[in-house]
Amino acid sequence: MIRVLIIEDDLRIAEVNRRFVEKVEGYEVIGIATNGQEAKDQMEILQPDLVLLDIYFPDMDGLDFLSIIKEQFPTTDVIMLTAAKEVDAVVEAIRYGVFDFITKPLIFARLQQTLRNYQEFRQKVSDWKKDTDQISQAQIDELIARTGQKKTSEPRAVKGIDQITLDKISGFLMQTQEATTDLVSKETGISRSTARRYLEYLVAKGDAIADLSYGVVGRPERVYKSVGRQKES
Repeated sequence: MIRVLIIEDDLRIAEVNRRFVEKVEGYEVIGIATNGQEAKDQMEILQPDLVLLDIYFPDMDGLDFLSIIKEQFPTTDVIMLTAAKEVDAVVEAIRYGVFDFITKPLIFARLQQTLRNYQEFRQKVSDWKKDTDQISQAQIDELIARTGQKKTSEPRAVKGIDQITLDKISGFLMQTQEATTDLVSKETGISRSTARRYLEYLVAKGDAIADLSYGVVGRPERVYKSVGRQKES
């Protein structure tokens, strides 16, 4: 089992993240830390294989703590899971060697793919170390590709996703400034649940982004924007 420590100041979000992680076979969450002192204590006591780390805390900076992890716990890997999207923050995290950087709101399919990549990465390292203490350039290239840093490949095929329907929804999304599940359902003639599934799949692929629109009354509505459209504007 891959042992995971979640460092997140919002306990409700931390619990959601824990449930997401434990949906992936081979993982167990061994602790949740909500502040700097808890994070330090649990790192020392638990020494996890993997840390899911936020950046924003009332009493510490997650990037500063990332540097501590890399210096004091070099065998522990880190996935940043945060609302931070500033260029400097992302670049600094990458320079410190994070396995991946995932922005909130968290999409389970995106985290699931990264956790599978991490499993493959660890398994490959373990297999190679059994055979030899040196590896070839081709194996090095494969290892780097497995770290999650390379995002050019398509995600694994998802059951129930039809390519024609996906192209239709993706094309419609690129034509609009933004779209809701209801609008996509109405314009394409599919059910709301199906529309939402395809829209979330586009988000997981990185072809769209999701946000919340807060109206005057009622619950916030989830809206989707095409990444391609954003790059053009």
